[in-house]
Amino acid sequence: MEFISPVDALFLVAESREHPMHVGSLSIFDPVDGSGPEFARRAYATLAADRNFHPMFRKRPSRLFGTPQLAWTVDSAVELDYHLQRWALPEPGGLPALTEVAAGLHSTLLDRHKPLWEAHLIEGLAGDRVGLYAKMHHALIDGVGAQRLLQRTLTTDPESGEAPVPWDLPPSATHRANPPRRPTLGARARALLAAAGSAPSALRLARTALLEQQLTLPFAAPRTMFNVRIGGARRCAARSWPLDRIRQVKKMTGTTLNDVVLAMSAGALRAYLLEHVALPEKPLIAMVPVSLRAESDDGDGGGNAVAALLCNLATDLPDPAARLAAISSCMHRGKEIYRALTPVQAVSLSALTLSPLALSLLLPATAALTSPPFNIVISNVPGPREPQYWNGARVDATYPLSIPLDGQAVNITLTSNADSLDIGIVACRRSVPDVARLLDHLESALTELEDTVY
Repeated sequence: MEFISPVDALFLVAESREHPMHVGSLSIFDPVDGSGPEFARRAYATLAADRNFHPMFRKRPSRLFGTPQLAWTVDSAVELDYHLQRWALPEPGGLPALTEVAAGLHSTLLDRHKPLWEAHLIEGLAGDRVGLYAKMHHALIDGVGAQRLLQRTLTTDPESGEAPVPWDLPPSATHRANPPRRPTLGARARALLAAAGSAPSALRLARTALLEQQLTLPFAAPRTMFNVRIGGARRCAARSWPLDRIRQVKKMTGTTLNDVVLAMSAGALRAYLLEHVALPEKPLIAMVPVSLRAESDDGDGGGNAVAALLCNLATDLPDPAARLAAISSCMHRGKEIYRALTPVQAVSLSALTLSPLALSLLLPATAALTSPPFNIVISNVPGPREPQYWNGARVDATYPLSIPLDGQAVNITLTSNADSLDIGIVACRRSVPDVARLLDHLESALTELEDTVY
């Protein structure tokens, strides 16, 4: 039996029908050998044949001392036929039909009586391509860890016949050299005491930052149509952009790629809210997760290692260049603050930033009593820099799908994939109408930036 960390346990405690707490991805594979529909059969057979499971894919929450969410049980047997499903799209099998299927799958809770993951192979895509929707509970892994785990199943060799599956990867070289120790109750207590002891210094540093560098802190965000109570049904939208376009804007403006993506998102949100006559006078605030994982961490150990940075999206500014400059300045100040912190202090400062959101998850009624701590989560998960292949098929796209919450009815997550930027949007089906319009506004926002800086 393994103890669950307090951060990981929060995702279990806060879960409800309205708030499924899993992260997902929607990948599209294009067979390069011309195998067409045969690839789908071969892929499913490969996945279904491997019944060896890494311990992370055997975990489900258990009771300890009569209390739930304190420890993991590791099942000795896993019913693969339950966790792995096969679907087919009706013709013509476009991306909107695929994301609609993914939205339905993303809306349902994972069964806590079984290990907390699922994989769904979806065939019938135009061009004989195949989709794979997979989800895993956020208590088991964060987005960066999941991306790194997925990358270990892929290869840069299009001729390779190897087809590793995520649940049966051999230990990585890093994992073999430094095998993780299972945390004991005493170790968890010491970690909590260390975090508590560092909280005052993190708070002092945050106060100094607020006074001297104008760090963005919670409750500066206006209330918008996104900051409402949500239902359990989801709607998803996805699209890819050439990374070269974004790199050119970055080069011309002296900003970062993430700054440009945030500016695209800000322009899209501004246009969407204007379209609904709902743009507030104050600028929207985004929570931008910052990974605390070392470069050598391949996700093998699971768990969450994420800090939170708040960014002023400058949606009150009509000029795209001024908006990008404001976002870049805000992100630079925030990163400077985190660089001055130890990892424990960074977690403490993030806890202060996210505490209003955690409170609203545990006590939903509080979300309506205060201004939102931030308006939206926009997350950038680094992906592979070269084309990737699995079982003879190229990975055309991998769209990350994350978690909307009460008061946060829409989520934007993106990842790089060789020469593309893949963006996945997940929203409450009831609260955010026509979420696919955000994709059109993202394209318009990027075009406006290009027209302004060239």
